[in-house]
Amino acid sequence: MRRRDLLKTGALLTAASSFIRPRLWADVPDHLWEGYPFGSPQVSNRLNQGPFGIEQDQGWFTIFATQPSRDHIRNFGGGLVGYTWEENGPALGVQCGRDTLEQGVEKMASLPFVDVLYIRCDWRDVQSAPGKLNLSPLWDITFDAAKRHNRGVAFRIQLSSPNIQPQKLSMPDFLHDKVPIVNIGKISTEHRSNTDFREPRYDSPEFQKAFAELNDLLVAKFGDDPRLEYMDLMMYGFWGEGHTNDIPGPFPDYVTAEKTFLKMTQLQIDTWKKTPLAVNTEPDISHTGNREVQDLAVRSGCWLRSDSIIMDEPIQIEELAHRPPWLATVLEDGSNRHYVLPEFAAEEQACLSKLPASKLAFVGHDAEDTPTDDYPHQIGGPIDRPYRESAGFHALDIGASYFGLWTEADNVRRYYEKYPDSLRAMEQRLGYRVRPSLIWQRKRYDTMELIVGVVNDGVAGVPGVLGIYAESMDGRMKLGGNLDAGQPYAGQFRQASIILPKGMDGQQIKLRAELDVKGVKRPVRWACHNPTNPDGSLTIRLKKGADTNWRKGV
Repeated sequence: MRRRDLLKTGALLTAASSFIRPRLWADVPDHLWEGYPFGSPQVSNRLNQGPFGIEQDQGWFTIFATQPSRDHIRNFGGGLVGYTWEENGPALGVQCGRDTLEQGVEKMASLPFVDVLYIRCDWRDVQSAPGKLNLSPLWDITFDAAKRHNRGVAFRIQLSSPNIQPQKLSMPDFLHDKVPIVNIGKISTEHRSNTDFREPRYDSPEFQKAFAELNDLLVAKFGDDPRLEYMDLMMYGFWGEGHTNDIPGPFPDYVTAEKTFLKMTQLQIDTWKKTPLAVNTEPDISHTGNREVQDLAVRSGCWLRSDSIIMDEPIQIEELAHRPPWLATVLEDGSNRHYVLPEFAAEEQACLSKLPASKLAFVGHDAEDTPTDDYPHQIGGPIDRPYRESAGFHALDIGASYFGLWTEADNVRRYYEKYPDSLRAMEQRLGYRVRPSLIWQRKRYDTMELIVGVVNDGVAGVPGVLGIYAESMDGRMKLGGNLDAGQPYAGQFRQASIILPKGMDGQQIKLRAELDVKGVKRPVRWACHNPTNPDGSLTIRLKKGADTNWRKGV
């Protein structure tokens, strides 16, 4: 069973439901996100960002210029995401006994183009009793591997998943006698027609109490961990994507559903004070208030994500492509997740044959025997390379910050060696890639001034606030401040002024950058071909004031 096949029927209902859905005072209609007044984050210690006319100085000179790097550069706020656990568990090699869990995680963490390790599991997988977490060894293994290999970590806790039904729910067993559980029915006659799906009453006081405790426990464990890159918002329904396909939700009415998930969204925003949260852009096909949740989340600075880039609806692409430029977006290709080459198809099938049929229904789909004809080959006409290449390039088209590679590290490595185009392109362009393109020095105010022209060679804006600093080599002098939120935007240029103290002319200084997201500052490596320091900064030498070749005028 293909993941997006599961969603297909529900997507067809969206247009019809818009005519019958009640209009509420809180209802947020579909709107054009480009230019929508979400509001920009306030920037402290803002640098003067020009314009800088030549009549303002007593002499100027271009003292440095850089060229873009084509290398892999690891910075917080973007990159390729390798999964150590997804809704079906770890890598297939681990599930069928070919690798240990430690080996599976290490294989993913050691891929040189992976930036973030990702865990997606059910609530029952992290908590089995009130008042405490009960984490699998996977979590320590993943965080330890991230530290060894300089990777970030991200995760999603699913409140519901069809993968484990009807045998069990994502909600922990200790809540089953306290929270009403509703039989919401079958998805459609074409998919698992004998299965009735169940959802908890999310609005139940006991569910809400336990959900608040879950967030408190998780933030106490991970909220201050510098390795934590982001967390997906825990949303309604299947896989935490905000839907139960074409099945009505468990709520008595739309108002209750919307109020419940706005409350749960606000609770997560308030609890996770330092960690970026990513809201799914799935349309509101189950009538649980997704548009309202998305609007609240974006206004609160949450990032965006979508789980099936090629099969996403136009409204999702609009929201992702025209989001506020200071927000990151996380993408994955939910169907083509195995990266299997033909010569390894038999090995893959032998592993899959050891898994129970119930799990095979949701492991995603690759045409292992003919990967150049994989789903859906009809789009775009005949192709001469795997269709999943389109997912990578389309992630770049809409300005993605992160892209998910799923769990199969061996397959991904072999695929990269044979089909490097899309993965290499994402290495070089995904997210933001900033560098000081041009640096001018000016005589002003009886001292020296730097005008730093920062360019963004990536496809996404800076996911937060970028700080630019000039430092003396001994670290005693540090001057600088912040650009406006999101600046420089993708493919754009931004200038900023740093006034230097007297007596610095002729000396070497370090020019460095840092990213501020939710008040947490992290160093940023310049993405330039020019040699950089171990901390990612750039060493430049200031021009002497006594030099005779200063320019004046034009």
